[in-house]
Amino acid sequence: MQRDVMNYDILIVGAGPSGLASAIRLKQIANEAGKELSVCVLEKGAEIGAHILSGAVIDPIALNELIPDWREKGAPLNTAVSEDEFLILGETKSWSIPHWLMPPLMSNQDNYIVSLGNVCQWLGEQAENLGVEIYAGFSAQKMLYDKNNQVIGIITGDMGRDSSGEPTSQFTLGIEIRAQYTLIAEGVRGSLTRELESRFDLRKNASPQKYGLGFKEVWRIPSEAHRKGLVQHSLGWPLNKHTGGGSFIYHYSEQLVSIGFVVHLDYANPHLSPYDEFQRFKTHPTMKALLQGGERLSYGARAISEGGIQSLPELIFPGGALIGCSAGMVNVPRIKGSHNAMKSGMLAAEAAFESLNIKLSDDSLALPPLLLAYPKALQASWVWQDLHAVRNVKPLLSKFGSWSGTLLGGMEMWLAAIHLHLPWTLQHKLADHECTRPAADMPVITYPKADGVYSFDKLNSISLSNISHDANQPCHLHLLDKATPININFAKYDSPEQRYCPAGVYEVVKGQESTYLQINAQNCIHCKACDIKDPTQNIVWVPPEGGSGPSYTGM
Repeated sequence: MQRDVMNYDILIVGAGPSGLASAIRLKQIANEAGKELSVCVLEKGAEIGAHILSGAVIDPIALNELIPDWREKGAPLNTAVSEDEFLILGETKSWSIPHWLMPPLMSNQDNYIVSLGNVCQWLGEQAENLGVEIYAGFSAQKMLYDKNNQVIGIITGDMGRDSSGEPTSQFTLGIEIRAQYTLIAEGVRGSLTRELESRFDLRKNASPQKYGLGFKEVWRIPSEAHRKGLVQHSLGWPLNKHTGGGSFIYHYSEQLVSIGFVVHLDYANPHLSPYDEFQRFKTHPTMKALLQGGERLSYGARAISEGGIQSLPELIFPGGALIGCSAGMVNVPRIKGSHNAMKSGMLAAEAAFESLNIKLSDDSLALPPLLLAYPKALQASWVWQDLHAVRNVKPLLSKFGSWSGTLLGGMEMWLAAIHLHLPWTLQHKLADHECTRPAADMPVITYPKADGVYSFDKLNSISLSNISHDANQPCHLHLLDKATPININFAKYDSPEQRYCPAGVYEVVKGQESTYLQINAQNCIHCKACDIKDPTQNIVWVPPEGGSGPSYTGM
């Protein structure tokens, strides 16, 4: 069968903050120059925002540059931060750290509590108003290369195959989308990013990327407990000093709070369940006082890139670039990355437009030149300053643990605040999956049963994620070796995939004749934890049929 082919000047994979900001900037520049430029954005979610999950408190610095009149245009940044609180949690008590002790960059003054999904929907409208073509419900499955090993676009996933991979009566062959430049904005641990990193050796000079697993629930709480504009963060219970992470609580809108918990995925104990740590956190007396009489409305989980600038891969490759969280632009102590992601997309857009003009004006160039201006511009921008100031915080947490690492990281952030920068950058030594210890060497953790009021089991939670997967489509969670889950993961690590997965996807079934790993792919909420934390790196996450997965709109 012959694939359909669509051609554009620029293709952007992913309608998140970086991808949409890049698309908008491209059209702005083209319009200012009076030139035609065709821009396509591909989004695997059923609609823009469906797969967007973040806290989120955003710094509007990039939005101010991209769309200065965003307030007049109705951007959904409606809750300005009015208070900052930082708590240390013991098992039954909490202590507030005076705000004056916190490094200035930890302040959320002039920031906004938002639903990032709603912000992306609004950005999508702005992009379409400028003439950007956006196609939701289509997953990019493979990169396209020419004979010179130049990226020339992507191939979308087939639609209508059954669980065995055979075409059904609803079968539609994926299409080729070709472009002069392809910008990858697919988010954390994307499948295309992994392919490109391997093919072009983009990580040869980088530390291993580090990750956290972030959980989020939205609750409606009684009005007397709601403090609109309040931003709270905490460290401590229920995590021990060897396990990094913490919480966020954001009061916004009318009686709504975003409650989140992040567990760094470099923990050693395979018995640990990040999901259950989050549920246990909500049973703390401080949290119970907040949530009493409230109603849980939604649930989701997503991996977060935490490596910092030392973990950034090479950002460009022949025919395109990595932008946003595909590269890893999160400022870990600030728990923010949207502003950096947007700016990276804007800078890549400017570099791509400039390079297209160079190619059009030089007939001797058969191929679009490398986007060399993009990484140079990024290093000269405030994005680099933002990430450089906190570059050693995550390595310090990994080396010295939560308490000593936080103290040392805080001292370095204070030095950066007075423009004293240490002359070294600490590197990450191990990828997160390499940190997992054998189960026999680590203590077993027994978690309390969910009470159904503050804490809930996984199946109850994923019912609030609005998951839609056709049960008859091919499994999108691939095992490189089918024997490894039992012969190694089960035997040596007590099958940690049953615990690090926040959606009950992986289940070890012990039958009379054999023990095997059952994959409940229909439960998957696309967090990517399995692809990251599997100790043998035997699980590979790829996009399912376009439009499948959770629907986080409004979260």
